[in-house]
Amino acid sequence: MAYKAILVGIGSWGEWWCEHFLPPNIKDGTLEVVAAVDKNPNSLETAKKYLNLTDARCYTDAETAFRENKADFCINVVTPAHHEEIVDLAIKYNLHILSEKPIADTLEGAVRIAEKVKRAGLKMGVTMSHRFDQDKTSLRGQLRSGRWGTLDYLVTRFTCDCRKYGSWGEFRHEIAYPLMLEGAVHHLDILADLAGAKCETIYMQSWRPSWGEFKGDCNALVTMTFENGVKAVYEGAKTNAVTLNWWSHEYFRAECENGTLLLNQRKLEVFPYNPETTIAKALEGEGVPIPLLQQKKWANTWLIEKFVRWLDGGERMETNVEDNLQSVAHIFAAIESARTGQVVRVQEFLEKTREKVLSEMK
Repeated sequence: MAYKAILVGIGSWGEWWCEHFLPPNIKDGTLEVVAAVDKNPNSLETAKKYLNLTDARCYTDAETAFRENKADFCINVVTPAHHEEIVDLAIKYNLHILSEKPIADTLEGAVRIAEKVKRAGLKMGVTMSHRFDQDKTSLRGQLRSGRWGTLDYLVTRFTCDCRKYGSWGEFRHEIAYPLMLEGAVHHLDILADLAGAKCETIYMQSWRPSWGEFKGDCNALVTMTFENGVKAVYEGAKTNAVTLNWWSHEYFRAECENGTLLLNQRKLEVFPYNPETTIAKALEGEGVPIPLLQQKKWANTWLIEKFVRWLDGGERMETNVEDNLQSVAHIFAAIESARTGQVVRVQEFLEKTREKVLSEMK
């Protein structure tokens, strides 16, 4: 039986949901989209085109759509600042929630949403799509195999030429920490997943070069330590002269006891340790190629299926809202570090926020 969903939010990213992520899951019977919502009537044309929805199933008001359509869950693709109001409506109508990242635009909001969902006895998943892309999943598989021994540290790079206003979507050029909230939220999540442990400490330096047409800090260097001793370094920039590592083509390097794993531009290779060599040397591209894993669904398309399986009594989705608070905590702890110039202990930072929010909700 296909689970029934209501899609809320069909802006630029919502169009991708309509055109790319939802159709494969509709085709194989994983779900049925029974209604779509967007405040802009013109955006609803996308839902009609790709989801075969009639005018009667397209709405400009979410509550009306929730009230008039029987559904199992809603898909929340509105901007993060409005996530909580959609969650509140979903709870009112007893709907589970599959939400775009981040959970909210503040850590307090994210903790509050997670607690509301818990109290309502509902399930909420967050689509950390890049963690479940084909190349990162393949790298994670190599690390989890144990073949390369103990993981020592990780390095990643996400650098682009988006210095001109609007080149990364106008709203991102207006907010205080666009790289963190709209980019690194994925990459720090991936680093924690690859490390296989919660982040213990984080330190960030962030800035905006004079030639970058952003109001907020769009470049950053971040160092992380994890509870199992693994360390990580992140380089993110939106104002470089050229794009070297854009979305889905990031650079990741994992330094392990028995080998160096390198993922760049969706190509994965390994440089095995040779104990008979005193000083081993190599260039990128000279390692042993590792074929990427193969399956029908990746990223959000795969996460939709994972969420529905969870609703159907299967394994709990890895990016459930409670566990995904870690990803939001990475970002706001990093911002706190940049603001204060100090290393921030991430779990303490999250717990203090949780205590504050829960005391306000009593």
